[in-house]
Amino acid sequence: MQFYDIRTVEIRNFSIVIENGKVELPKTEILKSKGFRILKNGFWGIFIGNLKDEEGLKIAEKNAIGSGDEKVLEYAEKGKFILKPKKDTEEIPLDEKIGFLLEVEENLKDRFVTGTKIQYIESKKIFKYKDSFGTEVFYELPRTGIIMHVFGKNKKMQFLSKRILKPGGFEVLKNSFNYAEEIKSKLKKLLNAKTPPSGKMNVIMDSTLAGVFIHEAFGHATEADHVLQGTSILANKIGKKVASDEVTIYDDPTILEFGFYPFDDEGVKARPRVVVEKGVLRSFLHSRETAAKMSGVPGNARAEGVDIPLVRMSNTYIAEGDHSLEELLELAKNGVYLLGSKGGETNPATGYFQFSAQYGYIIEKSEIKEMIRDVSLSGHTLEILKMVRLGKGLSFDPGFCGKSGQSVPVSDGAPPILTQALVGGLVQFKQNFPAF
Repeated sequence: MQFYDIRTVEIRNFSIVIENGKVELPKTEILKSKGFRILKNGFWGIFIGNLKDEEGLKIAEKNAIGSGDEKVLEYAEKGKFILKPKKDTEEIPLDEKIGFLLEVEENLKDRFVTGTKIQYIESKKIFKYKDSFGTEVFYELPRTGIIMHVFGKNKKMQFLSKRILKPGGFEVLKNSFNYAEEIKSKLKKLLNAKTPPSGKMNVIMDSTLAGVFIHEAFGHATEADHVLQGTSILANKIGKKVASDEVTIYDDPTILEFGFYPFDDEGVKARPRVVVEKGVLRSFLHSRETAAKMSGVPGNARAEGVDIPLVRMSNTYIAEGDHSLEELLELAKNGVYLLGSKGGETNPATGYFQFSAQYGYIIEKSEIKEMIRDVSLSGHTLEILKMVRLGKGLSFDPGFCGKSGQSVPVSDGAPPILTQALVGGLVQFKQNFPAF
């Protein structure tokens, strides 16, 4: 036997959904299990079940029936972390939670609103880890959040959403009413918005859309398992220029955003990671397995429950620049200003991406003009990053990132970013877009 580890994970989930004023039956879920791994003859044996340590390890060892070249970085850590919320959700009565959520939903309603939906989430992860190298760590981490949706129709259905998800308790939701009013106000304007221009043009992405770009289009390509599998555009690019001098990118699980964790799922203490420094690729994200193969630094192994730890991001962001929004508009001159995200797709092996914004505005003669809807942008990740101007005002947005059937909490962050990309729309915007 080369190595073993044991993870004991308890997750307490509670959720409430309110749709168009109707409160659905609240759901409570408690998951508790243990994950056992043994590395023997370069081959992993795995078992998941609520058994005593010795019994679970015996079964895992029986499952290590092959031979291979797998290895794990030797590492030892001891530590304990408990995040105590200011307002513990477990101490707040159910009727008080529902009353609060109904008030938030009420703020979403108006004559032009055809539907509303509120999703309330609270979760606590209790994690214990030990391994054959002497690591023993423990943490308790509560997360709380709300996701708001507001719908309207003017010939075509439109919707806007807002997510507030963070480590902590009920205090996380303190600005919910303001956000509800904000997206309702935006929806009213969106219902009368124009279709977007089409073609390659100057694009300012707001912090939310730019953060999604950094996470999806670039971040996944930095995950070392993708590099080893030959499915990353960043393979063999450590120490090489991959972006403009303005670009510095971090992955930092120590920031108290939705992707926060004190230790990863292999017991490694969380630390900030410089991924790109002034345009140069400095590091990939690693588990202890990929770190052993590539002489990397571990700390990004994450799992949903007691599933197999995979290389994952945490809080991934691009550092802010020096330009105000007004200065970015002056540089852009003409183009579009895109805000929010409706999702999209990317291929870390090729670098091509396409994302949809929640809404946007025409930029004409460096001024923000009429609102546009149903707008998407696409391009090649490295080409985009080599021609950017970065604004001031870093902010983060939360989400759940999926990989190999597992979902984990993450946040992505960015300032406003000016670049050039292909914009999708129904009407050709007849305007020249010189490089800024």
